[in-house]
Amino acid sequence: QVQLVQSGGGSVQAGGSLTLSCEVSGYIDSGICMAWFRQAPGKEREGVGVLDSDGSTDYVQSVEGRFTISKDKGRNTMYLHMRSLNLEDTGMYFCAAAPASRVGLCPIDRMGVGSYRFWGQGTQVTVSS
Repeated sequence: QVQLVQSGGGSVQAGGSLTLSCEVSGYIDSGICMAWFRQAPGKEREGVGVLDSDGSTDYVQSVEGRFTISKDKGRNTMYLHMRSLNLEDTGMYFCAAAPASRVGLCPIDRMGVGSYRFWGQGTQVTVSS
């Protein structure tokens, strides 16, 4: 069973930076596909960025160039480094994971909520002016 435990987040002024962490426990022999999502009040959960089983990353356009996903294999931890934060970045952030296919492929809909089986507990990010 895979478990995801998040840390980080908090409050920051616009233009500031934050880093979120997502520690992964458990084992998936086919590899693991991971992602970050966020949910603003009154809105649906949306994908922010993905980390494929081969280490490649992709981001939604609204955070491209400002957010970076990295992974520390030794600590089994994925990070979301956020800079130049703006008010629209406020929300609850979740990390998520899904098993890769037998040939190491990640879900076709990599930014889709339904593509991920395992979820972190969420952490709040609040950006103020």
